[in-house]
Amino acid sequence: MDWLFVPFEVSFVQRALWAGVLVSLICALAGTWVVLRGMAFLGDAMSHGMLPGVALAALLGGDLLLGAALSAGVMAFGVTVLGRSRRLSADTGIGLLFVGMLAAGVIIVSHSQSFAVDLTGFLFGDVLAVTPPELGQLGIALALAALISLAGHRAFVALAFDPRKARTLGLRPGLARALLLGLVTLAIVASFRVVGTLLVFGLLIAPPAAAVLWAKRIPVVMAVAAALGMLSTALGLLASWHWGTAAGATIAATAVALFFLSALGAELRDRVRDRPHRTEPAL
Repeated sequence: MDWLFVPFEVSFVQRALWAGVLVSLICALAGTWVVLRGMAFLGDAMSHGMLPGVALAALLGGDLLLGAALSAGVMAFGVTVLGRSRRLSADTGIGLLFVGMLAAGVIIVSHSQSFAVDLTGFLFGDVLAVTPPELGQLGIALALAALISLAGHRAFVALAFDPRKARTLGLRPGLARALLLGLVTLAIVASFRVVGTLLVFGLLIAPPAAAVLWAKRIPVVMAVAAALGMLSTALGLLASWHWGTAAGATIAATAVALFFLSALGAELRDRVRDRPHRTEPAL
């Protein structure tokens, strides 16, 4: 059994595991609402829309986290403004912003001599190079995400299932949408520098999507999603250690694989449930 525990005796793998745990918890809080509201495309657009800010910060020698936050803020503002248009669907506005921001980021990064390295780091991060201060930043982000989730839970529930009822109950759906967008932005910005946009998006979507197939109550979905995210992190780091693969990409692939296993299990469960009804003789 040494092969199971030896990798986690190394200090940088331990820090990577803790980073994955914190990111899994943050993404479970935000990703549950992303899945329930069908906001997966928005999450993908937000994660890649940070590239211009990150590229500018890298070229100017500034803080990458600040650049990512500013770029995400521009993206969120654009989504909010275009979302009010009656002539454009929400997906159209998000798609235009996604392509525009991504193209602008690639153009900016192309002026750098380390184009390939910078873009690879943006997409995949370097979870094995996590430092203790970065773990502290993820801990603060988790506390903020928990506070937002707790404060906006009732409004988020109404917004996810019946926006008109949310307005009737005086829950201010416009403010709830902005708060929810802020929660998703927080999860993406806080985590991308450590694990890259690919891993953030993978943990933001795959574990909650797998949890929704089995759990009905939102807190249970969040708990199951967090557990699946942490399991993906541990299995991904283990596979990366023994097979020599990229840690971030392996964790993301593990999360997606667990989703498909969950979907297969849910399909088999539904078939077993329906089988007695199908074998009943017709009256």
